[in-house]
This record gives sequence, C-alpha cells and structure tokens, in this order.
Amino acid sequence: MVSRTRALQAFGNRASVMQVVVVSVASLVLLAGCGDKKKDKDKPASQTAAKVNKEEITVHQINYVLQQQRGLAPEQAASASKQILERLVDQELALQKAQDQKLDREPRVVQQLDAARREIIARAYVEKIGGGAPKPSPAEIKVYYDAHPALFKERRVYNLQELSIEATPAQIPVLQAKLTAAKDIPDFVAYLKASDFKYGANQAVRAAEQLPLASLDKFASMKDGQTIFNVVGKGVQIVVLAGSRSQPIDEARATPAIEQFLLNERKRKVVEDDLKALRAAAKVEYVGEYAKGGAREVTPPAPAASEAAPLTSIAPAMPAGSIPSAAPQVEVEPINTAPASAPTTGILEKGMKGFK
Repeated sequence: MVSRTRALQAFGNRASVMQVVVVSVASLVLLAGCGDKKKDKDKPASQTAAKVNKEEITVHQINYVLQQQRGLAPEQAASASKQILERLVDQELALQKAQDQKLDREPRVVQQLDAARREIIARAYVEKIGGGAPKPSPAEIKVYYDAHPALFKERRVYNLQELSIEATPAQIPVLQAKLTAAKDIPDFVAYLKASDFKYGANQAVRAAEQLPLASLDKFASMKDGQTIFNVVGKGVQIVVLAGSRSQPIDEARATPAIEQFLLNERKRKVVEDDLKALRAAAKVEYVGEYAKGGAREVTPPAPAASEAAPLTSIAPAMPAGSIPSAAPQVEVEPINTAPASAPTTGILEKGMKGFK
C-alpha cells in the first residue's frame, strides 16, 4: 500500500497537480477502505471498470470525475464515462512508471502534493462552515428584488460603445472639453487622430446582470445617446450608450437566482467571520523578513481618485459568479454578447445621437 501511495504522488510532476490529486485522493479513499488483499478479492466485480497490469480502476473513480463536469447533459454521461476511463488508464500507466522511477521522492513533487493536500483539506473545512449558513426567507428575497429595479423590474439590455484613450493628467481636462464640444463621436475621434492620441474602440451588448453591480445604477439612469467620461489608469474611458431595450424579469422568475445569490453571500460572510475568529484565537508570529515592519506589511498603494477602475469592461462579458460582486444570474434567453470590435462610423454616429 505504501508503494501504491508513492506511485500516486509521483504523477503530480507530469500533469496538472490539482486534477491529478483530486482523482488520486478518490482512489486512495477507495483503497484505504479495502483493507487487506482478501477484502480486495471480495469486492464486487461490478465496481471494477478496468485493470491496468495488477491495479484496478473503479466505477467510483469514474463517477467522481463525472461529478466535476459541470453542465454535463445526462445523455452525454455514457460517452463521457468512456473518455474519463481512458484518461484514468493513461494516468495509471504513468503512475506505475513513476513508481519505478521513484519520482515521488523528488522534493518538488513532495512540495506540490503537500500544497495540494493542504488546499483540499482547508477547502473542505470552508465548505463545511459555509454549509451552515441559513437560507434567505421569501420576505428577504422580495426585499432584494424590490431594492434592485435595474436588475429586475426595470432591467435593460445595453448596447455599449467604448473609447479607451491614453492621456496624461494635464490632457484629461482638454479631452473632456473637446468631447463636450464635439458634434458627434466621429468628430471627436478625428480630433484624437489629428492630435496623435493613442486610443482603442470597442462595442458590445450587455444585459444588466453582466455589468458590475457598483456601476449598474449609473447605467440604469442613462438615456440612449448619453456618455460617461471616466478617468482610469493611464488615461480616459468614454462609454457611449448607443441604445438599449427594456427586458424586465418578474419576481417569480428572479426568485431562484436571488435566493442562490443571497445564500452565497451568507456563506461568504460565515466563512469570513469564522476565519477572523480563528485568527483572533490563534497565536500567529511572523518571523524574518515577514515580521512586523517587514515584507509582510508591504501592500500595494491604493489607486488615486483619478485612477479608478473602469465603469464597465466591454469585452469579455462577466461570467456568472466570476467575482463576489457579480449580480444574480437569472436564467433568461441568451443575450448576444459578441466579442468587442472596432465600431463603424455609422454605429458611432448612431451612438452619439442626442449626445449633447
């Protein structure tokens, strides 16, 4: 059993460590439950999917990997199982070869596996703590629905255009004045070209829930043709609302997404509070360069007011749940969120209608 464990560990040097460890841990759990060789022989044959030399690959291992395939349709399970089995066969062959070469003793492999083990066990604890968060009540769901009309009752789909311009702090007031005085966006772009400004242009369609929550209310208050002038990083971001259409979502349809969103927020808060309590109760002592006043205390400076984050990232669209501040993702008809591309003059002119 010891040699088997080393063989499983060794493969971490040849493939993605986390993927290998996940499958390997499942295999180790099964093997640990087997006990001695007599119990292995008593194991029902139906649980064995394949034999690779003297080692077995079980149905449990295949099912574990299947469970990690999110969005897999039931009708695809059979074909996916066969593909997973073939990958596990290849993995087993590599593990056996790794055992022969004693790769499990290499310091880098040992370090990687230890880090993966720590991550898996710590994550299991976090999931257990988060699982104690209470579900939101119907009243709480309604309060959230009513408090966010831009996401639901007054939800819109936005046709956005963006100009990202490199500029110095001294040039920013000039750009803002030129934009205000321009008769339309093409006229403003002509000024940028004549003045040798470096800029990029993008366009895309975004539904309300695909925009950052922090800036959604600002977009919701805009009328078609209006613009936002935002100082960011090394220059300016100009967002034009070329057009929009109303696409409201009723409370019944929004309820499952709001419930999941609020539950996730509660789980995050429960875990955050628990970790704070653990830190308060623990004795944590930093040493060496990480001692107080050393490297541990060095943090990146906060961005200045003139270097705020962009109000929106036109390309690509934010995937559901990609960041904690992502809005509840209601299942609706897919929005065509095509990749950003340079807007044509005609589109820009349409976007600037009513600009002044």
